[in-house]
Amino acid sequence: MAIRDIRIIGDPVLRTPCDPITTIDARVKALVEDLLDGVALDGRAGLAANQIGVGLRAFSWNIDGNIGYVLNPKIVALSEDEFQDGDEGCLSVPELWYPTRRAWYARVEGINLDGKPVVVEGEELMARCLQHECDHLDGMIYIDRLDRATRKQALRDIRNKAF
Repeated sequence: MAIRDIRIIGDPVLRTPCDPITTIDARVKALVEDLLDGVALDGRAGLAANQIGVGLRAFSWNIDGNIGYVLNPKIVALSEDEFQDGDEGCLSVPELWYPTRRAWYARVEGINLDGKPVVVEGEELMARCLQHECDHLDGMIYIDRLDRATRKQALRDIRNKAF
């Protein structure tokens, strides 16, 4: 089991859009193993490749014991009239949670390690995870989605924690 260190806010890899995976080789297979091992730990709903320092489009999830991964994910559908406003947190912004508006439903398309098409979709927590992890791969952190006042407080809290 390979548990890689989580990159913390301030690390430039978290703000750099990830590259598509063009070849599925031993390096990509090892990355998927690391993502699956990392997300299997208690309290982890999702883990993007750049959170462990790899700038490739891949993430894993662990929602209600359902563990999986997707390569080259792309959000292809979001509910347009149903939203959720619950608290959201992030391994790269540890111990801080803020109300974050997300679509109630999300659908992601990508591929698996065999290069075959994969569709991952869900509502509520699964939808939040899919959106959160795709944001990571685009170089965004959930605090970027906060309303102005909450984001200001989050940035203050982050400075005070001195990660």
